[in-house]
Amino acid sequence: MSHRTRTPHLAAALVTLALIGGASAAPKKVTGYSSLGVTDGKSGGTYTLSLGDSPQSLNYYGAIDNNLGLISQQLFDGLVEFNLATYKIEPALAESWTISPDGKVYTFKLRQGVKWSDGQTFNADDVIFTYKNLIANPETRAGDAGNFKLGGQDVTFTKVDDYTVRFTLPRPAPAFLLQQRYFILPQHKLVKFSIDGGAKAADINGAWPTNVAPSEVVGTGPFKLDSYTSGQKVSLVRNPNYWKVDGKGQKLPYLDRVDFLIIRDPQAQLAQFLAGNLDQLNSSGAQFPDLKQKELAGGAFKVNRFTALFGSPPFVAYNFDDKDAALAKVFSDVRFRKAMQSAVNRERVIDTVYNGLASLPGHGVAPANKAFYVNTTRQLGSFDLAAAGAALDAMGLNKKNSAGVRLLPNGKPLEFDLTYGTDSAVYPPIATILQSDFAKVGVKVNLRGILSSKLLSTGLAGDYDMILHAFGDQPDPELRRPIWEPGGSLYYWHRSLQPAKDGETPNVAKMAPWEKEIYSIFEKAAVTPSASERKALYTRWQLLFAQNLPVTPIAKPENIGAVSNKFGNYVYNLGVIPGYNPVPLIYQK
Repeated sequence: MSHRTRTPHLAAALVTLALIGGASAAPKKVTGYSSLGVTDGKSGGTYTLSLGDSPQSLNYYGAIDNNLGLISQQLFDGLVEFNLATYKIEPALAESWTISPDGKVYTFKLRQGVKWSDGQTFNADDVIFTYKNLIANPETRAGDAGNFKLGGQDVTFTKVDDYTVRFTLPRPAPAFLLQQRYFILPQHKLVKFSIDGGAKAADINGAWPTNVAPSEVVGTGPFKLDSYTSGQKVSLVRNPNYWKVDGKGQKLPYLDRVDFLIIRDPQAQLAQFLAGNLDQLNSSGAQFPDLKQKELAGGAFKVNRFTALFGSPPFVAYNFDDKDAALAKVFSDVRFRKAMQSAVNRERVIDTVYNGLASLPGHGVAPANKAFYVNTTRQLGSFDLAAAGAALDAMGLNKKNSAGVRLLPNGKPLEFDLTYGTDSAVYPPIATILQSDFAKVGVKVNLRGILSSKLLSTGLAGDYDMILHAFGDQPDPELRRPIWEPGGSLYYWHRSLQPAKDGETPNVAKMAPWEKEIYSIFEKAAVTPSASERKALYTRWQLLFAQNLPVTPIAKPENIGAVSNKFGNYVYNLGVIPGYNPVPLIYQK
């Protein structure tokens, strides 16, 4: 099953820096960033960041792993990328493209002169190989096969010549270009693991294990792998063949090295940053006051706040297919989800967990996304324990045991686990607040802590009752379709709707009426060329989301990032952008 997210892809607020690097016979100048204070720098230096855990693989498509995603953003490029200042799509490995009038044929002209980090020439064969064997391969663990079967028919990939590729779609897909930020990987290094090389489709997942020789991991990004020590450190060095230059024509990246120290505990990360052993800290509102105070007292760093578009707002989800049938029935009842929303104290979370550096969330769309956001704040309701209790009473959950816990119709207590990430700075206090307030309305919650990196796999496996998690926002709802469309590969709160195989129709018959309508909205919006019609469809979706709460959004945090004064061109504008190279223009002062 395809599981496109990585967010990135997921809950971590990562940096959108700029360490672009390289050399190329066809260089691309990095321009248009003056509004963000980005300037030309000088070469040299090492930049040190942290990872929350050891990457599971060095093959981006072989594992759903946010830590791997962070590293991959420095090793690989896609056909297109976001402009750091405007977040509009612009050329990357593809220098230009055309779209047919009917919206079904995309032709990409590739940038000539680009070389892989080992000196081999990049060309159309690499693009076709990556899409066929990795991105659209249904057996890759972190591929995206679902986006390449439209209306039950395959998107086809054709090599026109050495520097031209053509994608032919069975029907129009307005967001298709936005999706082509997938990393391109080298055919000459990976063909032996692929179906093109005679292997099985799933064998590609085994390419580039963590003990692979660094010289085998080849990319077109600003850096290349130097060394990997599990549990300790991942080191990258400048890629001498990188194809971007700065405004003066100077090869990028400016930095000689990027080191990732593996530090699991957020408090340990903070301590290492304050000790000068990390040059950058992706922080939270919980840490902001202390960090800001230290900065103002003469600390050798600056703390930055930015409005989040791509960041990941936390939510809670209940398992509609819980292994306990009585709980599954309650969780599937929208009256229960609405009742429990009244027991979610968002203002307390914003004030105490984020120190006020967060706002009320949207429903699937970030408030900063002016193109699609609809203000559903009213539907969030207010924190009202009396109303929550009355709503549970009205459901027939009005009987309690001697401990004050409500009883299910079968006589068992209304008690379940809340799964959350223990190594997060914000999940533990949010979980504790929820546990305390839910107890006040007679709902007993037991806290079940796991590593944040395991939250997605736990959700996909259905091994939870209630889960505290987050997915990153995107500029177009189509890019979050696997998450929010019922039956999507990441719609894990109602897993029984998912099709048995990618590309097959989800279990529509089992959907609630509101789920059927949302499913219809996403199916229609995926092929509607009119921007105004798509806006209207996604407006209706957000309202249905707010009214039926497939998940319960909690807050939309700001992005808080701190960086050492030794470095320039730190940009942390709109949050993590999955599939985008975020470290291009950082330089040591």
